[in-house]
Amino acid sequence: MADFDGSYQSLLRAAHRYRNAGLVHEAIGAYQRLLAIRPDAPNTWYNLARLQRQARQYEAALSSYQQALDRGVESPEEVHLNRGVILSDDLHRYPEAEGELEAALRLNPAYVAALFNLATLHEDLGRREAAERTYQRILALEPGNLEALARYAQTQPAAETSDELLQILHTRLNDPRGEPAGRASVGFALGRALDGRGDYAAAFAAYTEANRLSRASAGARFTPYDRTAHERLIERIIAAFPAPAQSAAPIPPGAPAPIFICGMFRSGSTLIEQLLARHPQVGAAGELDWLPQIARETLAPYPDGAAAATPQRLAALAAQYLEHLTAAFAGAAQVTDKRPDNFLYIGLIKRLFPTAKIVHTTRDPLDNCLSVFFLHLDQSMSYALDPLDIGHYYRQYTRLMAHWKRLFPGDILDVHYDTLVREPRALMKRLLEFLGLEWDERCLEPAPAGRAVKTASAWQVRQSLYQSSSGRSRHYLGPLGELRAYLDESAPHPLPER
Repeated sequence: MADFDGSYQSLLRAAHRYRNAGLVHEAIGAYQRLLAIRPDAPNTWYNLARLQRQARQYEAALSSYQQALDRGVESPEEVHLNRGVILSDDLHRYPEAEGELEAALRLNPAYVAALFNLATLHEDLGRREAAERTYQRILALEPGNLEALARYAQTQPAAETSDELLQILHTRLNDPRGEPAGRASVGFALGRALDGRGDYAAAFAAYTEANRLSRASAGARFTPYDRTAHERLIERIIAAFPAPAQSAAPIPPGAPAPIFICGMFRSGSTLIEQLLARHPQVGAAGELDWLPQIARETLAPYPDGAAAATPQRLAALAAQYLEHLTAAFAGAAQVTDKRPDNFLYIGLIKRLFPTAKIVHTTRDPLDNCLSVFFLHLDQSMSYALDPLDIGHYYRQYTRLMAHWKRLFPGDILDVHYDTLVREPRALMKRLLEFLGLEWDERCLEPAPAGRAVKTASAWQVRQSLYQSSSGRSRHYLGPLGELRAYLDESAPHPLPER
């Protein structure tokens, strides 16, 4: 028995070491060996499930979480929450996800994390009133929860925000006792409401304060946007992919063909994805993290590691990607991967999938940069916190896209937001023809009820096409003067010193 316990403890320490070192597959193997010795250990099943999700083994993770539940894991509501997240975010099985979240809340009605996820699911599925009620439940439990307040405010049509809610947002934004992250969220919600009501000066001030607080909330973890370093990254990407190269095998029969949608954030990529998803042969995968993850981990350092990858390695990665798409979108002929910063990986995409089509969404530069400044992005995208940094990032993005268009002129289609909202039928016909799809009238209809839309603009893309966002920057020309001059390509102009 002593030897048995010694062996188990040694294996347990090894599993923890692997997990802490980020060696996911080695840790999975260690936990599986532990369970072969002691299959009734619920916490081991729980740890295994978390690692299996990291490894994109989603069905296995669901099974391991169920084993943890069956064997009496502590805090079972957390396990139901984790199952719900996999079912929603990874497998797109929304009714099952909702069932798991409801199960968590039956066990613990005050479980705020489950309430947040349920509210988000309601938003994704277009259930505005259900989302409002769920955020109100959170606020009843935690009246000082600034994130819940901000999210509740975001469910309201901006132009219809009540004076009472507007005052609450203003007070919470300016209350120094609140933590910066929550106040930042409130500031973005307030800016949106003020913009909707036409109070543009106050809106810009609220968004500016929100971005300042977002930066402050990161504390010592914040890394300012380095313009020189980003220019060098773009130069390295261009140098790493100087010419077209076909490496991976063609897409096998039965697997969906990926459609990669890219562009700046807030350039209309979500709208394009949702219009395409109304076609019966297209599934919408949303913002997959697969490409950035393999660039960051599997093929690091990017771009050199990706450019040097062997055809065999690329073929294996392409097969893994297609396996995930096939499992999540059985029956779809094509599936969208709509991650705006996919434009950084087009050289890699074309090595993985030589026949891949790239849909490049574009928008008026000043409108686009303003909309990014008004979007609450993670602080890791530090360029988004300052208008001139956004302008710099925008010009580097256009520089890289010009390179990709030279390499793959027939496989990249520009889709301009302003043209889309002005002439949707003509543009969508051109886009479907580019993708080899027959015209379908449903591509111009509003998003059907029950279809998930996972994006910051979830409510907007459910509306009929509208032109009110075109030329939006005209309301902010005063504070955008320097940015406007910098984006003017007709004259040389260095950025002002910070």
